[in-house]
Amino acid sequence: MLTVVSPSNSRGTSLIEVLVTLLILAFGLLGVAGLQSKMGVSEIESYQREQALLALTDMADRISANPSQAASYLTAPGATVGTGDTYSSCGSYTAGWQLDQCQWSQLLKGVSEQTGTGTGASNVGGMQNARGCVTQLQAPNPNLGVCTPGVYQVTVVWQGMNMTAAPPASLVCGQGDYGNDAYRRAVASIVTVPLTSCF
Repeated sequence: MLTVVSPSNSRGTSLIEVLVTLLILAFGLLGVAGLQSKMGVSEIESYQREQALLALTDMADRISANPSQAASYLTAPGATVGTGDTYSSCGSYTAGWQLDQCQWSQLLKGVSEQTGTGTGASNVGGMQNARGCVTQLQAPNPNLGVCTPGVYQVTVVWQGMNMTAAPPASLVCGQGDYGNDAYRRAVASIVTVPLTSCF
């Protein structure tokens, strides 16, 4: 049996369906745009964490390679290396802990990659407002019968894109340098420097 639909009954139906479809599609596209934005932020956060781990490993290796001067790498309480420090060029240092610390500062500042040229160049090879600290957790003691190694903590901090939980209270490097501490990200590593005189 064939049913005939008169044109007067079906005129507005297809227009309403198209408008509803467009509305659903618009909400879907807004959701995709929001997801894309969050993915971009996550990608930047991931890149910064990767750079922080590279900088952390770099300084830990430098201390391990120069055990006789391990205590010289310490940063003063409340002081940091990297953003805001006094290192501008490493040309005046030839070797030793000062050259290591200067090169670490340059790494934290992202000097390895730059956009632009000359005075308009800006560093883009590192984390945002990156800083580093080296603290002593245990002083070496070469006395007979004691012979404890030096234990040092290397910490790298930087400014995150969004607020999260603040780093643990034991990681004081850069505390208060980012306004709200929930923007501060931190990674740390322990370096143990054995005493060769104890073997």
